[in-house]
Amino acid sequence: MIKAVVFDLGKVLVDFDYGIAARALAARSRVPVEEVRHVIDQSQLLVTYETGKLATRVFYNQVCEATGFCGDIDEFGKLFGDIFTPVEEMIELHAKLRAAGLATYIFSNTNELAVAHIRKTFPFFSNFDGYIYSFEEGAMKPSAVIYEAVERRVGCSGNSILYIDDRLENVVAGRERGWSVVHHQNALDTRKAVAATGLRV
Repeated sequence: MIKAVVFDLGKVLVDFDYGIAARALAARSRVPVEEVRHVIDQSQLLVTYETGKLATRVFYNQVCEATGFCGDIDEFGKLFGDIFTPVEEMIELHAKLRAAGLATYIFSNTNELAVAHIRKTFPFFSNFDGYIYSFEEGAMKPSAVIYEAVERRVGCSGNSILYIDDRLENVVAGRERGWSVVHHQNALDTRKAVAATGLRV
């Protein structure tokens, strides 16, 4: 029986586009948009930040050094974090699972600035029982280390956990642990897959 539903964040509950941040930061930098995006979008610098190996201020300093961004850290945080739009159908699905009495969790490869922005901007984000972030756990999906952290936080394992993620490699890693999984590609199909587990949505 499913006791907890674990949601990925990006491309599941919120969409994101690093191009938005790249354009905003480039307007205050000495390099073009393409170079800024290279620095902040899926770069090794971002991976290092999202695995908790860099403090936010150090990440900011390194982006400034690479791009010439001339704003302060507060401005940087706003521009870097403001890349998200809500996926309303998935937020509604989450609300229905909560109303049905399910415990729900966020499980995300992400960073401190992104989480701060989402928490401030989207009210739904406060309605989870717990949050497992790569930057706090020092590991990124699909590493087994962070899946173990989920099981500890949730307090169960195996098919008691239903896990929804858009990245196939992350879903496979959950399936290999015996979790019930949904490979998210669109809200309608995900809702049908969740309903097929017997949950009322």
